[in-house]
Amino acid sequence: MSVSQSPAGSDGSVVIIGAGTQGRRLAFMWSRRGGAVCLVDLQKQQLEDGLKYVKQLRSAALDQEFNWGEVKVAQPDALETILQDAWLVVECVPENWALKQKVIAQLDHWAPAHTIIASNSSSYGISEIIDGLELKHRNRTLSAHCSIEIMGHRDTDPSAISLLIEQSRDHGFSPFHVKKDSIGYIYNRIWAAIKRETLLVLSEGVCTPREVDAIFKDVLKTPKGPCEQMDVVGLDVVLDIENHYADSRVGIPSEPRIYLQTMIESGRLGVKNGSGFYEYGNEFAETSHVMNTANL
Repeated sequence: MSVSQSPAGSDGSVVIIGAGTQGRRLAFMWSRRGGAVCLVDLQKQQLEDGLKYVKQLRSAALDQEFNWGEVKVAQPDALETILQDAWLVVECVPENWALKQKVIAQLDHWAPAHTIIASNSSSYGISEIIDGLELKHRNRTLSAHCSIEIMGHRDTDPSAISLLIEQSRDHGFSPFHVKKDSIGYIYNRIWAAIKRETLLVLSEGVCTPREVDAIFKDVLKTPKGPCEQMDVVGLDVVLDIENHYADSRVGIPSEPRIYLQTMIESGRLGVKNGSGFYEYGNEFAETSHVMNTANL
């Protein structure tokens, strides 16, 4: 199975581990300018849905002149072979530290010495993920959250960071170098404070989600408010991230996490299951999700 509208790039491929929300979007973005991408997932349905998602994003793209590259899909049993042609491999597995450690260790074992090994984690820095691991290519590991924020660790080869920043720009990203270890990078640290205060005012009964979003959009002129954005991300993912911040820093209030946990236990996960801060029909949810991520 594959999606292709032009020949793949000649400088090796980008391999993405995990065909969930982030993995699919990265497959779309890395293939926008002719780059070859391989999306890897254990579940065949996830891979099929991932290809469908890439097609939807391409149809929704404002610029239809992109030189679309090929997006192939594969399961993990083919990963060792696939990695031999990769200049970059990005893990996009769920926000679970032990799982990310396992995946990074396996990638380090199989990937060639020249391949950059990146984590797309939104809250775990690469220093946390590789802590305690015996790696052959420690100097080629780094964090690359959506290839917008790129952060190394004390042993990362500066040339790997420079190469990824250069290639990210060439593929249409706008990368920023996070110069010191930072849980949540730059944007997510600031965004986390907004999410946390949003959840806090809701838990206190100060206002409704609709009022939060309305005032946020009115003041900052953004297309979506915090509650709408959290619905798109997935409330379970938001809770995972909040739990990690709470484990890593003192003084994080518990009320926002309790509020999220209550929502999740009542079956509200956001756009992906049609019910979160707002109610979504299946057709609306899919269209809303595609249009939101197509222009990131």
